[in-house]
Amino acid sequence: MEQIAVRDLKICCRSVGNGDPIVLIMGFTANMDWWDQEFIDALSGKHHVLMFDNRGSGRTIAPDEGTFTCEMFADDTIALMDAKGIGQANILGMSMGGLIAQELAIKYPERINNLILACTFCGGQHMIQASDEVMKIMTDRSGGLDGLFDRTLKLMFTKEFLETNEDYVENFKERYLRAPISAANAVRQFIACAKADTFDRLPEIKNPTLIAAGTDDPLIPPQNSLILAKRIPGAKLIEYKGCSHGFISQARDAFIKDLLGFISFNTIDK
Repeated sequence: MEQIAVRDLKICCRSVGNGDPIVLIMGFTANMDWWDQEFIDALSGKHHVLMFDNRGSGRTIAPDEGTFTCEMFADDTIALMDAKGIGQANILGMSMGGLIAQELAIKYPERINNLILACTFCGGQHMIQASDEVMKIMTDRSGGLDGLFDRTLKLMFTKEFLETNEDYVENFKERYLRAPISAANAVRQFIACAKADTFDRLPEIKNPTLIAAGTDDPLIPPQNSLILAKRIPGAKLIEYKGCSHGFISQARDAFIKDLLGFISFNTIDK
């Protein structure tokens, strides 16, 4: 890992592998430790993978004052790419990271080869909201880190997955506890998501776009991915049956195959 001074930040990041770059953008309250190592290994076998902690997350050092926006997160990402000498990259954004990726594609289309939007949404009045019960779970900060982790599991994965993957849960908890977000920064990230709205601008996205989601996602209902697919010209939508918000882990092998195939096809097609 390294910390790179860009804008008003010191962004903590990690690079692995060689080849066509792919930049991974994590979601709400998460940091780069949340990516499964098996997923990173598969990508880095073919690509130069850059992952990092967003503004306010993990080990990235950000000012204590001020508000966050998804456009600000996008500008941070471009500044990091500049610092790492990456002119163009494939961009994969998960959840809040998908909102950031949309802003990137709209504001910096020339910096993106392929756009991958995972379990995400457009924001604003056109998005499909999670249920009141899910929102209550999401905003509950009681019980310390153990309580937060237990609630995160329920939103990220299906009951069946958790019951049959105890080793994965144990490993994920170890990663979850390494560099948890502060309560104040969680609020700032939540407000950034709540204010985001790309719906009217989505047709401006011209980059090859893959949209992926789990069919049983309670946090970002899969109808949101259908909205994105209808609004982004030529977008391809893949749904993973029986998977929740963390479908990248639940359907890892299938998603890796679909992701690498999509990038390879569009790279050859250029």
